[in-house]
Amino acid sequence: MSTLTVQALGAVAAAVERHLPTLVGDRVASRLFDRDATLWGEDAESEAAKRLSWVGLHRSSRPLVGEIEALREELRERGVSRIVLCGMGGSSLAPEVITGTAGVDLVVLDSSDPDMVRTALEDGLERTAVVVSSKSGSTLETDSQRRAFVHAFTEAGIDPTERVVVVTDPGSPLDEQSRADGYRVVNADPDVGGRYSALTAFGLVPSGLAGVDLGALLDDAEEVADLLAEDDEANPGLRLGAALAGTQPLRDKLLFTDAGSGIAGLADWAEQLIAESTGKQGTGVLPVVTPAGASPTAGLTTTDDCTVVVLAPEDQEEPTPVEGAESVVEVAGSLGAQLLLWEVATAVAGRLLGINPFDQPDVESAKQAAREIMEDGAGSADAAAVTDGAVEIRTGGGDWPAQDVDTLDGAVTALLEQLDPRTGYLAVMVYLDRVEHAGLADVQADLVQRTGRPVTFGWGPRFLHSTGQYHKGGPAQGVYLQVTGAPAQDLSVPGKDFTFGEFLAAQAAGDAAVLADHGRPILRLHLTDQEQGLAQLRSVLAR
Repeated sequence: MSTLTVQALGAVAAAVERHLPTLVGDRVASRLFDRDATLWGEDAESEAAKRLSWVGLHRSSRPLVGEIEALREELRERGVSRIVLCGMGGSSLAPEVITGTAGVDLVVLDSSDPDMVRTALEDGLERTAVVVSSKSGSTLETDSQRRAFVHAFTEAGIDPTERVVVVTDPGSPLDEQSRADGYRVVNADPDVGGRYSALTAFGLVPSGLAGVDLGALLDDAEEVADLLAEDDEANPGLRLGAALAGTQPLRDKLLFTDAGSGIAGLADWAEQLIAESTGKQGTGVLPVVTPAGASPTAGLTTTDDCTVVVLAPEDQEEPTPVEGAESVVEVAGSLGAQLLLWEVATAVAGRLLGINPFDQPDVESAKQAAREIMEDGAGSADAAAVTDGAVEIRTGGGDWPAQDVDTLDGAVTALLEQLDPRTGYLAVMVYLDRVEHAGLADVQADLVQRTGRPVTFGWGPRFLHSTGQYHKGGPAQGVYLQVTGAPAQDLSVPGKDFTFGEFLAAQAAGDAAVLADHGRPILRLHLTDQEQGLAQLRSVLAR
C-alpha cells in the first residue's frame, strides 16, 4: 500500500497551520482534481484550462502499459538491448528518475554537446532503439538529435523506422511527419504540460521500453490520488504546497537533501517542476539540490531565506535532524505517489504565490535569442574582454566589474562581489558533456563555502528547461557563472547548415544575452582548450 508523509518543522510548520484552513475552505484540492481552471485567477484561466489532465493520469494512462510492453518485446526480438532517450526538460527528467529508481538502464541524451551526442551515437548502435520525445514537435535540440540517429542508422544499414519511436502531442509537426515517413508514434495527452508529464507517454514510453514495471508505478499514484483530492487538513499535497510557498516572509530557497529515500534523482526532477512553475513575475521558490553526502546548510552564513526539504525513506518514523535549519519539511512516499504529490503541491504553491504555474514565459525568450544568433552566424559572437590562459572572459548584466580585471581569478571574485549576502544565490551553468565532466559539479560545495550563499549547478542546455525560467522570471537575486568550451571534435547536424557545437554556443550566448537584458550579472567563461581550461577553472573556484 502506497503512503505519503509530509512533516513540517519550524517556520514551515507555522506556514502550514496558517494556510491550511483557507485551502480547505476554498476546496482547493477537490477543485484541482475536478480540473477547475479558475484556481489561479483570471489571467491564468485560459492556460490552466488545457493543462490539468495530469490529475487523472494514474487512470487515463493505463492503456499505454500494454502497448509499451508489446513494443518492448518487438524491439527485443530485433536485438535491441539499449534504449536512448532524446528529449528535454520534463521529457527527460521524469524517465531518468523512473528508470534510475527501478535500476534499469536508460541513456538520456538531453544535450547539444557534440562530444556527448557522438558518444550516444557510437556506443552500441546495432543494439539501440531511440525514443524521440517532444511535446511541441518542434524542439530544436530533439530534432537535431533525431536527425543524427536517423543518419547513423541509415549509414549502418539499419532501417530507422524500426529503431526510432516518436512521442509527441497529436497533430504536432513531428507527429504528422513521422507518421508520413513510417515511424512508430505514441501520442501523449495534449492537455498536460511538459513538466507535469511524468505519468504520460513522455514518462512511460522510454521507461517501459527500458524495462520498468509501469503498472506498479501507476498503482502507487492511484493509491494516493483520493487522499490528494480531499479537502482535509491532513492532505499531504496541501500541506507540502503551503510549506513550499506559504512562509512569511517567503523563504524562497528550498535546499533539497536526500536522506535515503531510495528514489534516484527525485530532487532534480522536482527542481525542474518547481523552478519553471513558480519562477515568474519577480517571485518564486528556487530549489537547490544539495550534493550527495553534504549537509544542506554546510557553509551557509544564514538560512533565514531557506527551507530544508528532506527526502526521507518511507519507513522512517522520526524526522531527520538538520543542523542549522530553522525551517524543515520532510517528505516520504513511493515514487509514483511522490510524482503526483509534488505536482499537486506545486499547483497549490502557484495559487499561494499568485502566479500561473503552467506557463513559462521566459523560456521562449532564450530560445528566440539563440535562433537570432544562429541566423547571424558564428562570426557575430562578441569579442572576449580578456583572455587568461585557456579561458576567454566576458561579462554582462549591469555596470560591473567596477574596475578592469585581467585574470580569471579577478573576474570570478568580481562576480561574487555582486552577491547579496542575505538573499542572493549563485547559479553555475555549464555547457559541456555532463557525463565526461560530471566531477566538475564538485565546485558547488566549494562555492557555497566561499560565498556563504546557496549555489545551484546546472548542465546546459538541460537547465534552460528548468531553473532557466526562474533565473529570468524570478526575483532579481542571482549572479550567474556560465562555462562553455570548444568541443574536442564538432559534429554536423544532418540536413542542416549548422553543427551541434554552433547550436550549443548559440544556446549559451542566447541565454546570457537575455540574462544581461534583465540586468542579471553574468560572467561568461569560454574554455578554448577544455582540459587546460578546466584545470584553471577548478583551481580558481576551489580556493
